[in-house]
Amino acid sequence: MNIVCIAWGSLLWKPQGLKLASGWHPGGPPLPLEFVRQSDDSPELALVLCETARLAPTYYAYLATGDLDEARAMVREREKITLERPEWIGSIPALEGSPEDQRVSAWLRAKRIDAAVWTAVPPKFDGQNGRVPTADEVVAWLDSCTGEQRAAAEDYIRRTPAHIDTLYRRVIEARLGWRPLREAHVTQRR
Repeated sequence: MNIVCIAWGSLLWKPQGLKLASGWHPGGPPLPLEFVRQSDDSPELALVLCETARLAPTYYAYLATGDLDEARAMVREREKITLERPEWIGSIPALEGSPEDQRVSAWLRAKRIDAAVWTAVPPKFDGQNGRVPTADEVVAWLDSCTGEQRAAAEDYIRRTPAHIDTLYRRVIEARLGWRPLREAHVTQRR
């Protein structure tokens, strides 16, 4: 079974824990993405799936495993997702009882890829999972960050590939001046 990991955020430049069998390729399935998750253990505002967001491009890389459970475990460990939240790791084939993401299924069929895994953590703001902040709340929070926290938050947003052009990113850029890095790139392995 060939399995890919679909990514759009820090996995592209920090794939630690993922055993990649290829570099990251553009042309993953377009998915609704936005900068709407305050991370639990890092100072950044993560780009995550958000059904109210517009579709954005993603990347994919082949994993060095043919076992879907192992692929899911790699994503779970890398993203520090607890075993109590299996729905926070998306996959096709989906876990029993979980809905199948038709966008990813159609993309897999078109690419003739057997399976995929991805991070499916929900938006989170002010400690509330599922809460989608407004663009104004996001900018106010980012602007309130200082020192290392601010530097890390800015670095995350600026490293995200420029063509992942979300509505909130445009507001962040306009108000804070955090433009994509010219040299931002994804980790390439052959």
